[in-house]
Amino acid sequence: MSGGWESIIPPLLAIGLALLTRQVIVALLLGVLVGATLIEGNLFYAFLRMGDQYLLGALANKDHASIILFSTILGGMVGVLSRSGATEGIVHWLSAHVKSRRGGMISTAVMGTLIFFDDYANTLLVGSTMRPLTDRLKISREKLAWLVDSTAAPVATVAVISTWVGFEVGLIQDAMAKLNQGGQAYTFFLRSLPYSYYPLLTMFFVYLLSLTGRDFGPMLAAEKRAMEKGQVLRPGSQPASDAPVATRSTAAAGGQKPASPLLAGLPILSVIMATAMGLYFGGRNTALNQGILEPSLRDILNNADSFSVLIWAALTGAMMAVMLSVFSGRLKLREALEGYLDGARAMMIAVTILVLAWSLSAVCEQLDTAGFLVSVSHQVLSARLLPLVVFVLAAAISFATGTSWGTMAILMPLVYPLGVELPAAAGFSLAVATHIHLASISAVLAGAVFGDHCSPISDTTIMSSLACGADHVDHVRTQLPYALSVGLVTVLCGYLPVGYGVSPWISLGTGMLVICLIVWRLGRKPELASGANGP
Repeated sequence: MSGGWESIIPPLLAIGLALLTRQVIVALLLGVLVGATLIEGNLFYAFLRMGDQYLLGALANKDHASIILFSTILGGMVGVLSRSGATEGIVHWLSAHVKSRRGGMISTAVMGTLIFFDDYANTLLVGSTMRPLTDRLKISREKLAWLVDSTAAPVATVAVISTWVGFEVGLIQDAMAKLNQGGQAYTFFLRSLPYSYYPLLTMFFVYLLSLTGRDFGPMLAAEKRAMEKGQVLRPGSQPASDAPVATRSTAAAGGQKPASPLLAGLPILSVIMATAMGLYFGGRNTALNQGILEPSLRDILNNADSFSVLIWAALTGAMMAVMLSVFSGRLKLREALEGYLDGARAMMIAVTILVLAWSLSAVCEQLDTAGFLVSVSHQVLSARLLPLVVFVLAAAISFATGTSWGTMAILMPLVYPLGVELPAAAGFSLAVATHIHLASISAVLAGAVFGDHCSPISDTTIMSSLACGADHVDHVRTQLPYALSVGLVTVLCGYLPVGYGVSPWISLGTGMLVICLIVWRLGRKPELASGANGP
């Protein structure tokens, strides 16, 4: 079918229903059904084709199957680490060496950074385990929840290996395949990382406030209350959880001492090392076989089978996590396998979203949705403003739906071809066109995280309140000014100038400088905040 106005109905329907119902899975499912109806011309046959053609086709694709395997295997590893108390062991070891408020905030930020492989594990483990320490140091629950929330998704989305990577790379790979661009999705993802302005600037903001001890807005009032009155919670607040805050692992529940940090560090390190070695040696061998006598690092990465490497790495990490938890006596083999299955099952929602997103992408391909959008966008959308528009749109969808993954699943198939065609049609140089394309893809991810941070219905926002024992409304109220500040800097210093060919490194440097000025001008130390106007 040639692309016409009807070709945009399925994705618009999916976006609209996601905004109205906040049910991303239902929205994607109906989008696929409506698209299949437009193709088949009959609702009954469309319903049948949705199952035996689009959903089955999404699962039958080898690259798609690789992403599903990687996500579920790594999710299983996370489950084993959680049940054995391995990740909590790292946190307990660090907390034993922290004695000051600044140290408490920095150690929380560091742990949020180190537990990069999964945002849910990050939120639950760091929040629940660091809470006794931050309470003792008179750090407000609002500040703890912000630290946890602001190092969960931002770290996971820019980590070279995480449960997010499989999801992101899978969406990029599918979009690249539609344009016959080959299968170097992982390399493309790595190249887009410098354009992840919001996640990177948020992490910088977290460490800056932790090191300086400054705050502003509602967070300053919360910190002043906790320091002066010892009230880590606002009087009259309703904390999301009052559960005991020891560890949540089976091993800890059995009376065992906190695990050695190596119990989690070794499996995580093995995943990272297996990924790096697999990409290098696998890509190098392929490049040599193709006649490239002295392959560069880019040649090596471009020729690496990233999907196979990710599966190897996940299998290595999962196997080591099970073996260490059993041989150390933290878990019996049956308990370790149960933890693995629990972690793998936790990825089912992500897998469902992925399959539906791939199915919707297949429908849009038959309807030539991308062709229609490109032809229309040539007239109404400036290529230079594409990264900015994508960031704002992704933030709006993520804010309304409360999910980053669903936002990425809806927008990625539409934004990728626009990032290719619009700069080319505008006659931009290859360097500027590449900047815009990479920034546009990164804007999908960054905007989704930004909207998720601002949304009170976000799962990670709710889980941060739960794990930290904070009042959920107080958490949202104190976090929103910080998220909006970084979001504004992201727009002005990042996605706006990148359309004019400004290097992402210049944008990041400028953004960091502006954030420092904001903290210097607006920030106050709680012990010095007495209403004075000076810094």
